[in-house]
Amino acid sequence: MSPTSNSTELLRDAALRVTRPRVAVLDAVHANPHADTDSILGSVRTSLPEVSRQAVYDVLHALTAAGLIRRIQPSNSVARYESRIGDNHHHVVCRSCGIIADVDCAVGEAPCLTASHSDGFSIDEAEVIYWGTCEKCSTASSSGSQP
Repeated sequence: MSPTSNSTELLRDAALRVTRPRVAVLDAVHANPHADTDSILGSVRTSLPEVSRQAVYDVLHALTAAGLIRRIQPSNSVARYESRIGDNHHHVVCRSCGIIADVDCAVGEAPCLTASHSDGFSIDEAEVIYWGTCEKCSTASSSGSQP
């Protein structure tokens, strides 16, 4: 099944009207995990050059509200979007280049981590972001510091 036909089905299943911008944005998010809005806009404009920035923002909002994509925003970063939904995975972010990767849940089922105190909340999700340096940046740093 092509990405576009899969996106069409996902939109219909979520009771959203199927439009070219929605299909293009959903395809772009599936093709570019953890992409920011500018990257998604650039990808969408390859097939829909006339699409406005505001239209992409509106579609991203609608897709996130419908639960078709997930919005993440690590500290000091722009919002990113991913199509991996339905599980409680986490992320690792490189402090040097900013690349983001998925990390499976640390322990067991959602909410993965048990809060020391819930303050009366019924907790159903935990969001964890690990920070460090990716292999590429670590290697570059090591080889750059050698005489």
